[in-house]
Amino acid sequence: MIQNEYPEEGELVVGTIAKVQNFGAFVALDEYPDKEGFIHISEIATGWVKRIRNHVREKQKVVCKVLRVEEAKNHIDLSLKRVNEHQRRDKIQEWKNSQKAHKLLEMVAHRLDEPVETCYKKFGNELTKKYGTLYNAFEECAYDSDILKNDGFKGTWLEHFEVVAQESITIPFVTIKGLLTISTWTPDGINHIREALQLAQQSEYEDVTIMIKYIGAPRYLISVKAPDYKIAEDQMKKAVTRITDSIHQNNGQCEFKRELED
Repeated sequence: MIQNEYPEEGELVVGTIAKVQNFGAFVALDEYPDKEGFIHISEIATGWVKRIRNHVREKQKVVCKVLRVEEAKNHIDLSLKRVNEHQRRDKIQEWKNSQKAHKLLEMVAHRLDEPVETCYKKFGNELTKKYGTLYNAFEECAYDSDILKNDGFKGTWLEHFEVVAQESITIPFVTIKGLLTISTWTPDGINHIREALQLAQQSEYEDVTIMIKYIGAPRYLISVKAPDYKIAEDQMKKAVTRITDSIHQNNGQCEFKRELED
């Protein structure tokens, strides 16, 4: 498993509060075995901290920012107050994904009848370099079983890796919605609208679904289901463009308004 001995300054780390004292808290770094950091009371929270235990407690899981690293003294200064809620959530999710990826690689190692450390050396570390994290490699493989082969990876481990990925990871999908208001004044306008809506529902991807539901003249609800928001937004934009262009060509009007997610 790729892991530096010490974290870098500015890095966000996950830790567990090991000891709380009046002047600060000691934190066991979950991602760096046998390493401990320290949060001075001035870095616990914004403003004056009257009682440190009102903010942190032993065994509490925290996300901290690394302020300073002195390897010669085995000293790591941390800050709790310099991590916002968005950063905390993202880091915790990243850490959970890392834990899950390790468990999945253990499953692959079991299928290969090899130590997990050997799997890291054979292909785990290379997958991490290629896809950013080992979990990303599993997720990409779950999404497309041929991706590792297409990216040049070879070996008998591929089959086992693919099976574990396909069986253990569910690709999340997102759905975005919008409201279409379509008007036309031609005698056969209803046919033009039907053709435009059928054209709009033609997705570029097999795993993207575009659906349009009639609400009541002249309104229609359009929804796009895709693996992520970027693809969903792109496909929504193209679908609306297809409708608008088609309606305009037949002397009609089309207005679009995005709906907020529930």
